[in-house]
Amino acid sequence: MNKENNTPETEKNEIEEQKKTTKNSSRAKPATKAKDKPKPRKPAGGTKKSKQNNSSSAEDKKKVANKEKSKTTETAIKKEPQTKANKKRPARGKTKAKSSPAKKKSTAKNSNKDKPVCKLLINTDEPEECRIALLENGRVESFHVETVLGAQIKGNIYKGRISAVEPNLQAAFVDIGLEKNGFLAFSDIHPEYYCKEVPANTHWKKLSIQNVIKKGQEILVEVVKEATGMKGAALTTFLSLPGRYLVLMPGSDSHGISRQITDESRRAKLREILSSVKMGEGIGYIIRTASADVTKTALTKDIRYLLNLWKEIKKRGQQEESPALIYKEQDVIARFLRDHFTTDVAEILVDNKEAFEQVTNFLALLPAKQQTSKVKMHRGAKPIFNQYQVEEQIEQMYQPTVTLPSGGSIVINPTEALVAIDVNSGRTAKDKNFEETIFLANMEAAEELARQLRLRDLGGLIVVDFIDMRDKRHCREVEKKVKTCMKRDKAKVDTSRLSKFSLMQISRQRLGPPIQKGNYIICEHCGGHGIIRSVETTALVHLRKIQTGVAKKNTSRVECRLPMETAQYLLNQKRNDLVNLERQYKTEIQIIADPDMTPAQSSINFIKREENKKQS
Repeated sequence: MNKENNTPETEKNEIEEQKKTTKNSSRAKPATKAKDKPKPRKPAGGTKKSKQNNSSSAEDKKKVANKEKSKTTETAIKKEPQTKANKKRPARGKTKAKSSPAKKKSTAKNSNKDKPVCKLLINTDEPEECRIALLENGRVESFHVETVLGAQIKGNIYKGRISAVEPNLQAAFVDIGLEKNGFLAFSDIHPEYYCKEVPANTHWKKLSIQNVIKKGQEILVEVVKEATGMKGAALTTFLSLPGRYLVLMPGSDSHGISRQITDESRRAKLREILSSVKMGEGIGYIIRTASADVTKTALTKDIRYLLNLWKEIKKRGQQEESPALIYKEQDVIARFLRDHFTTDVAEILVDNKEAFEQVTNFLALLPAKQQTSKVKMHRGAKPIFNQYQVEEQIEQMYQPTVTLPSGGSIVINPTEALVAIDVNSGRTAKDKNFEETIFLANMEAAEELARQLRLRDLGGLIVVDFIDMRDKRHCREVEKKVKTCMKRDKAKVDTSRLSKFSLMQISRQRLGPPIQKGNYIICEHCGGHGIIRSVETTALVHLRKIQTGVAKKNTSRVECRLPMETAQYLLNQKRNDLVNLERQYKTEIQIIADPDMTPAQSSINFIKREENKKQS
């Protein structure tokens, strides 16, 4: 808005009067023209003509006096010191037009154009899979998927039984009814589960787990990290129940407010609301970012719901026998709306009636100010993700190489210990200004890698190999770009500075299971390595095994069941070697081609002479 619209009416009137005076003074006629010169006086007792001349001369004098006054006002305005009111006044001789409503509309439209258009797509038309994608200007910025086989257990609360206590690890393994026992660190055990009394305010590091925790003890735990590989799920006894506006923490005395809420008056008001609600002893809370503009009624409703939920969990925990599931986390749609929904989402598209009702009910519970999103049912001929070109972007998430707009690329390679990301220049290096083009590629890679880490939910230690830059200013800009783009991530992230080898280390918290879980299985041919042996190498490996077996001089017959290509290679290319082995060791070698076998499969049986006689 213009400054004139914010000024009071009195200031407006003063400004308009000054505009008129300056305008009139600039248009005043000069006093040097011949027409304005007074005529010479005639003797007294003249005619009527002389009286008219005298009156005109008097009028001219008045004009000259007014002119001088206007000049003095102009000089006074020039010499007047610039106060806040004077700064708002327009320059002399210029009139500042008031902003019209059409102009205001155009500025509002421009500000809306700068804002990204956010859409939320929910694909649940098939019962085996549920997918959610958040789009900003048609680009996927967040993706969540849950399948029947890969259902999430993070956030579930179990009543478990301690199956083993490991003093060397200072941890315990808990049976919670899953395939693998959960891992419970000593630091995640609440003092109320200690078998013997401990002095108050005693730190867990001063104790030994084998002295306070016993095998077979029942315990209430929550899953904080999914099971990966050979590792079981990570557990904690410090429970947390998340709601839309609040996270309830039974067994904790800590209270906190999200750092995203920066208004001190609002933070004080939220504290007052929470202090008016009776929660009981030993229950902490964290106020979430979504409560920045929430009403007192909505916040108290959320608190009462969580308190009732905690009472139900305690009741079930006392009645059920271990191991048992006490509380199951909500489905992926409810979790996403609870944790990630904001008023920036303009439209929500759903392709299932049940999901449509679920989203509608969620929006109905929000305050009136936050009910700005439109929920629509997708009825197109194409699937909802294909309609908005999302499938191609999802497939890109599973590929190691991601192209950049300038022609470069980043290669993402997750390993057991860390995630390696390599930045390649590609066509970018062909430009004349080499340093600037390398800087451009690194800036694009910094933005894209932050997005890929969010989409793929890659955690742990991440090492990024940027292209070498000579200018230190460019290095600082790349570091700043990475930190700025990482601010959108809800996970805890820590970044290092670029080393002299242009390497950057990033530590990121993993929020959930990898996106491949439930969608991909380990390849039966390569076992997850991505490569297999050639036919020639595989045939030679089996030939050496046959040679080693028949050399024991107690083998009468060898039955080899091999893949088709490997068997054909041995029979055609290594026939003479097989014949020589049969003559030398007086044995029989049978090569059987099995078309159903994969390249990694094989079966070689060495039949001894005594067994051969019994069979005959």
